Amino acid sequence: MSNNKPKVIVVGGGASGMMAAGKAAENGALVTLIEKNNILGKKILISGKGRCNVTNSCELEEIIENFPGNGKFLYSSLFSFSNVDLINFLHNFGVKLKTERGGRIFPLSDSSRDIVEAFKKYLKQENVTIIKGVGVQDILAKNNKISGIILDNGKEILGEKVIIATGGASFPGTGSTGDGYRWAQKLGHKIIPIRASLIPLETNEDWIKELQGLSLRNVKILLKTERAKKLAEGFGEMLFTHFGVSGPVILTISRKAVDYWEKNSKHLILSIDLKPALTFEQLDNRLQREIEKFSNKYIKNSLGDLLPRKLIPVIIKLSGIEPDKTMHQMTKEERKNLINILKGFDLTVTRPRPLTEAIVTAGGVDVKEVNPQTMESKLVEGLYFAGEVLDIDGLTGGYNLQAAFSTGYVAGDAASKINKLDYWKT
Repeated sequence: MSNNKPKVIVVGGGASGMMAAGKAAENGALVTLIEKNNILGKKILISGKGRCNVTNSCELEEIIENFPGNGKFLYSSLFSFSNVDLINFLHNFGVKLKTERGGRIFPLSDSSRDIVEAFKKYLKQENVTIIKGVGVQDILAKNNKISGIILDNGKEILGEKVIIATGGASFPGTGSTGDGYRWAQKLGHKIIPIRASLIPLETNEDWIKELQGLSLRNVKILLKTERAKKLAEGFGEMLFTHFGVSGPVILTISRKAVDYWEKNSKHLILSIDLKPALTFEQLDNRLQREIEKFSNKYIKNSLGDLLPRKLIPVIIKLSGIEPDKTMHQMTKEERKNLINILKGFDLTVTRPRPLTEAIVTAGGVDVKEVNPQTMESKLVEGLYFAGEVLDIDGLTGGYNLQAAFSTGYVAGDAASKINKLDYWKT
């Protein structure tokens, strides 16, 4: 019976690939994992600024809702290997976790290395053969049936099951260079055009560099066209950079910006409500109290209770108020202008950053051609897909890594099972 063990080749040693390889081996398959980097889990290591937002504590239905890209395709995989299953898996390998705002789950140590080490232990425990530092040149198939792979060095590895877990096309330095799309297309699969998802946005204003490094919490943002048509809105934390804006709430709405920009190549307006908890009238009352409190101080030195220090000179400049006026000299009209800017601090979005800087790639292997219950190709027997190479993409919050682990689990589980016909042939 030992000769009947299926030979499974997993291409890609990231989140989905390590999970797929471990699960297939756990089920008794002979598994070879190939990673062209010299280390496993390279993208995991840099995720969440090195902290790794590994999953989210919310209900599975909510996880699916947080996938603007084909969330419903993930039903089977998420129910087969849920966020609770992932948490228990990591606990079993000694990883302690913590839950932060928005249900985001991180290693207690704040180190993504703990996640990678847990999976390395899993692979070792299940006797997975690991080949690092060499890429895959091609995937072998005959009569729409997988037979193995060819490495970049020309060596052939035979196997009746191949799982493509090569990631997307973002952060190519981690190994995600779009190889999986090329192989899938060559084997007859349709590739939905790839584009950036969860990407910072570039803005046009000269003064943006003055705000570099400034983080704003609890702001409301509205993304709209130049004709004021609303495209997206959000609430949360954002960050100013030397080129524009980033941060969780910006990344969340960025997919809408990318889709619009690719179709229209026109500028967008990002309107930031710096004080969303206050109405115009409430903010006016608050400002009048500040005027009374700092009556004889210069305006430029008197808004520290309302705004971060770095933002004050920019806001004053945009409002047209003379900064060397004292607070009690501020006119009613100037006060109104100031409040309008605080409730609608507008930036001109010129374009998203390049795809190579995206946290996640939208587009990929058309999920209509993949069985959601097994991750197996509907076109090529023995070919499976897992993770970001598929046309699935979620918002920030741990959803994308959860999808990678869940689809990897399902692909590894299904690929490790012997087809009844093949069994009786042996």
